[in-house]
Amino acid sequence: MTDAIPTQLTLGVRLNDEATFANFLVNEANQQLIQNLQGAGAAGQVFYLWGPASVGITHLLQAMCHREEVEHGGALYLPMLQNREFTPEILLGTNSLSLVCIDNIEVLCGDAAWEAALFTAFNAIRESDTTLLLGSNTGPQNLEIELADLDSRLKSSLIYHLKPLDEAEKLRALQMRAANRGMQLSNPVVDFIYQRGDRSMSGLMEVLEKLDESSLLHKRSLTIPLVKTTMNW
Repeated sequence: MTDAIPTQLTLGVRLNDEATFANFLVNEANQQLIQNLQGAGAAGQVFYLWGPASVGITHLLQAMCHREEVEHGGALYLPMLQNREFTPEILLGTNSLSLVCIDNIEVLCGDAAWEAALFTAFNAIRESDTTLLLGSNTGPQNLEIELADLDSRLKSSLIYHLKPLDEAEKLRALQMRAANRGMQLSNPVVDFIYQRGDRSMSGLMEVLEKLDESSLLHKRSLTIPLVKTTMNW
């Protein structure tokens, strides 16, 4: 790997430490996808993951990067929502890495420079030992890609629609994440949180973050009174 190849450190984009497979609740609808991701490693594989906001695509892409860094090194996560912080040239040479994850690729639609750079990187990766993971809020058939050859390449990827968790699964996920932080979240407390707050997974995780800080600060267990005080509910 040459000095020209970007790294997560030089990119200036930090991975979320909690974005791991251990912190991701796998429901039946997504079980095959997770198994295929965890078994990824064939040369030139390209995965295209899509689904609505807060469904967990960013989490999975970063989880893959965490795992790859531990096992092999040479992983890169690029959030296209922050693409003003870097240029399309950052994709040059990424086929020398073991894993490249590009999130929210719908953002680059209509940008000729980014579309051309992704097309070039896609072709180079397909001829290398690199695994490429793409994340989007829409399927490739609905992307407004102007470069026809790139559009064709994206549609040839291994395409997976990530399904959202249902209500019961969200409650289990919240309790699992709390347990992984060393906190016990009882059924009455988790039900109270779900009924009062933002029911998206990102919203629930924000509540958990605040409760974790409050619990440590006040040296109290997670109870409904503490939730009310912390969240002003």
